[in-house]
Amino acid sequence: MLSELLLTEMARLSQQDNMPLHRQLYEALRRAMLDGKLTAGDRLPSSRELTTDLNLSRNTVVAALSQLGVEGYLVSRVGSGTYVNDNLPKAARMRAPHAPSHVADLSKRGTALSSTFCATQLEIQPFTPGIADFSAFPVALWQRLQNKHWRMTYPEMLDYSDSGGHAPLRRAVADYLRVFRSVPLDADQVIITSGTQQSLELCAQLLADHGDTVWLEDPAYWGAVKAFMATGLYAHPVRVDQQGIAPSAADEKHPPRLIYTTPSHQYPTGSVMSLARRQQILTLARTHNAWVLEDDYDSEFRFSGPPLSSLAGLDKDQRVLYLGSFSKVLYPGLKLGYLVVPKRLVSAFKQAHYDLNRPGQMPLQAALAEFIELGHFASALRRARQSYAQRRQCLLQALQPCLGEQAQITGAEQGLHLCVRLPNALDDKALAQRLADQGLTVRALSAYCLERKDAKGLVIGYGYAPLAEIERWGPVLAQTLMAEIQRLAPPTGV
Repeated sequence: MLSELLLTEMARLSQQDNMPLHRQLYEALRRAMLDGKLTAGDRLPSSRELTTDLNLSRNTVVAALSQLGVEGYLVSRVGSGTYVNDNLPKAARMRAPHAPSHVADLSKRGTALSSTFCATQLEIQPFTPGIADFSAFPVALWQRLQNKHWRMTYPEMLDYSDSGGHAPLRRAVADYLRVFRSVPLDADQVIITSGTQQSLELCAQLLADHGDTVWLEDPAYWGAVKAFMATGLYAHPVRVDQQGIAPSAADEKHPPRLIYTTPSHQYPTGSVMSLARRQQILTLARTHNAWVLEDDYDSEFRFSGPPLSSLAGLDKDQRVLYLGSFSKVLYPGLKLGYLVVPKRLVSAFKQAHYDLNRPGQMPLQAALAEFIELGHFASALRRARQSYAQRRQCLLQALQPCLGEQAQITGAEQGLHLCVRLPNALDDKALAQRLADQGLTVRALSAYCLERKDAKGLVIGYGYAPLAEIERWGPVLAQTLMAEIQRLAPPTGV
């Protein structure tokens, strides 16, 4: 009987390690799957049944099942129950001693990382055929600046950097954030990283221990899910509404060590966090002695409505770490971002960044610093805003005929993508596949969900799609959406 197996394994785990009950149940279920005692397609007892059989609280059972769902071990089928995923257990059983697959070479964590929340399936790309559009970027100027700094590079510029990054670049970032995002900071608080992913990993490694709880928005940014999974944290999903991440009293039963949020333009729904909600998050962080990781995603591109202060700008307790990158304004392959940490953490973060990541690229950082100081970054941002505003307006016009009670747009005020919310009865993954068959790359909103089942829609990126392509393919997208909505509409009756 499954309950007896789980109780036996949990008792063994409790003797070996002082881990919380939800982690004991999580480990017991995961090992049962990987050892073949639970096989692909097996239906698990309901959370209520497990609660009774194991004499655990329902929150404990739900937390364990949710984490296994996030990592891809379990799948939920509406109205049917929770089942063992076909992929991971099958891969574990198919290992042969003389002919191992690549899965056999991976750790359990590696297996989960390589098979769940994959960027190739979730990263917001052009909804039209083609490649990313970087036509507005001043390539010739950028090359001249890079060549200049390579020619005049001093020997120390070719070594690792233990200072947190090139000083002029850190000053330029600090000046920019003080003026445009109202972040009170000194240049010494800025650490140059290789991008948001590295910033997230650094925060998780220094501010949380294995098994600590991180609150994640649901639907979630795939990169954050992967970063926290890789560092052994327990991801607790918190629903997102029209005002951003919306913690409830039930969520507070899972006290966070970290709270990760994208307040400027929630990824992927596009919700903009209200001022009241921002203040609530800061209060919760103070109450639970937690750190807030503010990924200020898409903050540079606001097209309507008044700007809102960053969380870091409102923070009086020095509990917010602010993350940003240059990828959206310049180009993704630049691979330079920044992390702003409270003053009391500066020394520890610089040391850990040096020890763990061996940062370098100083000539590239020097070129970027001069690019900003000479005003080219501000000019590039202005041009990008104008271009993206045109593309946004064109896409909104194309989608207008299919909007109504069954389809609403969220997230169009800011950023480089928008979300079309659709009825819960609609299979948005199948719809995204039908559009893919026509050559249109969009993402199903439900694919970003950690736990909730009531978020259906399409996430549509327009930042890399040339205006002419949006004009051509926008109506095709709208026609397919209208046809799907009409198919779901109840027949007019006799």
